[in-house]
Parts: sequence; structure tokens; C-alpha cells
Amino acid sequence: MKNKITRILYMAPLAALLFTACKKNDDDNKQPEEDLSPVQFVFTSDAHYGITRAAFQGKTNVDAHTVNAAMIAKINGLPEVTLPSDGGLNAGQKIGSIDYLFEGGDIANRMEVSAKVQTAATSWEQFKTDYLQNLTIKNKKNQKAEVLMVPGNHDVSNSIGYYATMSPLLDATSMANIYNLMFNVTTKSAANFDPKKDRINFSRDIAGVHFCFIQMWPDSSVRIWMEKDLQVVAPTTPVIIVAHDQPAVVSNHFTNPNGDHGINNTDKFDNVLDEIFKSGKTTSVADVIEQRAFVAFLKKHTNIKAYLHGHAHESKFYTYGGPDNDVALATVGADSPMKGVVSAADETKLSFHFAVLDPKTQTLTVREVLWNPEPANPSAAVKWGNMVTIKLK
Repeated sequence: MKNKITRILYMAPLAALLFTACKKNDDDNKQPEEDLSPVQFVFTSDAHYGITRAAFQGKTNVDAHTVNAAMIAKINGLPEVTLPSDGGLNAGQKIGSIDYLFEGGDIANRMEVSAKVQTAATSWEQFKTDYLQNLTIKNKKNQKAEVLMVPGNHDVSNSIGYYATMSPLLDATSMANIYNLMFNVTTKSAANFDPKKDRINFSRDIAGVHFCFIQMWPDSSVRIWMEKDLQVVAPTTPVIIVAHDQPAVVSNHFTNPNGDHGINNTDKFDNVLDEIFKSGKTTSVADVIEQRAFVAFLKKHTNIKAYLHGHAHESKFYTYGGPDNDVALATVGADSPMKGVVSAADETKLSFHFAVLDPKTQTLTVREVLWNPEPANPSAAVKWGNMVTIKLK
């Protein structure tokens, strides 16, 4: 009996030790809790390096390098800014961290001889200085905010040619470097970039939302990529498209339907989209067939809830209804620091967008930031313009 009791007493601490060890291992194997705090990003577009603004902060004929650098300086100051009490996400709170900057394309202007525009190579170096080197905003982990970008029609035209004379005739530098940056490679250069094969389509999952960053516009070619990309996305996961062109895309961006489908000064199609234009033979015909195909894609993928774009050079929140007004896609258009529909004539209306994405409520608030409200006082605080909150559920 004594030996039996001794064995029990001996085994008790051993069992406790084994239990503690198992418990410790279980704790070690626990997955970190998912971060459900809001993600914040800036959305801007159409930097158009190589051209000048008629007026900016008391000076005339101001180059894009100067204007974009001033805008980036205002973005760098956002973490200390308090959001307005407007009912949107994080209203009344200090901004603090900013996780991403989205750029909607046309970082280089088309190199037309008549406009005496600089090369895409020079434009890329200026963009790199302002947006990649001098951008100081940091994310929630105190790391430098990531720049995510798509090319614009001017970037593409510089790589494939244009019907007006350019000098040089081709320069794929901005396309090659956007490709390298977005795919985290160093393999592409102006010399080996292939516009027919090297497409800049990629996706990111951010705060419970699937973002599709696409080259130009969701034409038939891009939709093939999107179809494959969305196969692994749950139908309950919201999707946001980030593109250069607006949903109501312009007809001249399609590939020439005439003759050998080339770029020429007679037909004046830009060929920056792979899809051959089906709605007619001239650029003056509305692209109804092409938009209807996109709308059909939206109806198939009902979790596509929002669309961010540049190109139109206008800060705008609206709903895209398609040519037959049979769809409702929340859409956000961005201003251009150089070619704004409104801000080109009134520099106090220069803007970019500041967005807050809440994974818990699957809600996106986008606010217009007027970053040059007092041209005579460049250090003046930013002002807040329009705002929209988009339900992504």
C-alpha cells in the first residue's frame, strides 16, 4: 500500500509537468489575432510629369515636378491632421498611420513633339523622387506606406507609339518601372519591356476586401485575367477595381477596327486597350457594345462593389449605371495635379482622396482633400471637400 501511494505521489508532479508543457506548446501554436482595425490610404492620379501648370502658388508655367512635390509634402503632413466630424469612418479622429498610396496612372505625359514634352525616362525619375523616395507616411506597423499603382494611357502610348509625332518615338521606361515595382522584380527595362505581353494586372487583399489593380480598363482581355483572379475569391468578399479609365471608357482607347488595326493619324485610335473596337469604325461612336460587356461581367460578379479611377481629371463621387442604366457601381474619380477639369483653372480646388476602410463593417469612406486652399500660403492646412461612404456588403 505504501509503495502504491508513493507511486501516485511521484506521478502527480510528472503529470502536472506534462500538462504545463502541453499547455505551453498550445499557446505557442496559437495564430495571432486578425487585425480588424481600419486601413487608411490616399488615392491620387494623373501626375503628368513633363508638362506645366499655367499658375501655381504665385508662379506661372510651373512644372509638374514642382507641383507634385508640393502635393506629396501635404500628404506627408496628413498623419497630424484630424478628420472632420462628418459622420464618416474615423470622423473627428487624428489620422495617424496611412497604409497605402494608390496612384491611378499617367505618371508620364505623352512625349508629343508639338507639346515639347520630356521623355518617359525623365518623368519616371521625377516621379520616383517625389512619390517613392520623399513620401514619408507610415503604416500601422510604422513601416513606410506602400505605393500601389496602375499605368495610364499616356504611359502605354509612350511604349507603343502614337499617331502624333513623339520624340523619341518610343520610351517604355515608366511602364517597365511600374511593372517592376508592382511585381517586385528588376527584370524589366525600357529596352526589353514587351507591351504585347507584359501586362500590369495584379490583386491585393486589404482589410477583407479584394482589390483588382488593372491595366487601363476591364476590356475583354483584362476580364480574362480578372475571371481567373476572382475564381479564388469568395462571393461574399467585396471587390474593388482600381483602373486608369473611368467605367464609361472613351472609344478612342480601343484598338483600331480598321485596316491593319494600326495606330494612324486618319483613324486616331490609341490602341491602349487590347480589345478591337466593335461599336463602330470611328472614335466618335459611343462604346455601347464594350460597356455592355463590362456590365454583364459586373452582373456575373455581384461582389464587385466599387471602382476607383483617374483619366477624367475630376474629383467626383458617383454611381455608374452602364449604357442602359441597369447596374449601380459606386465610383470614385480622382483629380489631376496638372490637368484638373476644375483645378486647372482654380488651384484652390486641387485635391486628392483620403480613404478609410473598415473590415468589421465592410464600409469605405472616401474624403476629398483640398490640399492647396491658400495658394499664397503654401503651409496652410488642408481643407475637406466632399465625402462618400460606400457599403461594401
